[in-house]
Amino acid sequence: MAKPRFTNRELDVMSVLWELGEATVADVREALGDDVAYTTVQTQLRLLELKGAVTHRKEGRQHFYRATVAPEAAGKGALDRILRRIYQDSPLKLMTHLVSDRDISEEELRAMRDLLEERLRGK
Repeated sequence: MAKPRFTNRELDVMSVLWELGEATVADVREALGDDVAYTTVQTQLRLLELKGAVTHRKEGRQHFYRATVAPEAAGKGALDRILRRIYQDSPLKLMTHLVSDRDISEEELRAMRDLLEERLRGK
C-alpha cells in the first residue's frame, strides 16, 4: 500500500484502533470522547476500509474493526506532507521548530543527538 493519507477525523479513528487493537463502532465512538454520531463513526470506518486502512470481522450482528496500516506508516505519510507543505522540504526547519517550541527532556535531546551523530557516521 502507498503511504496512507488520512483526514484529521480519520486519524482520530485510526488512533483508537491502534490503541485498542480491535473495536466496534460503539467502542470507537466512546473512545473519541466527543459528540460524534454513531453513523458518522460508522461512515468513517467504512471509508477507511475502502482505502484499505481498516478491515473488519463479523461476529453475530457486530462488526469488529482493526487497522491494517501501522501507525508508523501513517506518521511517515503525514510527516512527508508537513515537511513538503509547511517546511519547504527542509528537515532543518522542521527540527528547529520541533526543538525550540517543545519542552523536550534532556534524555530525548541526547537521543536525538545520538541519532544525528549515527547518521553522520553512516555517510
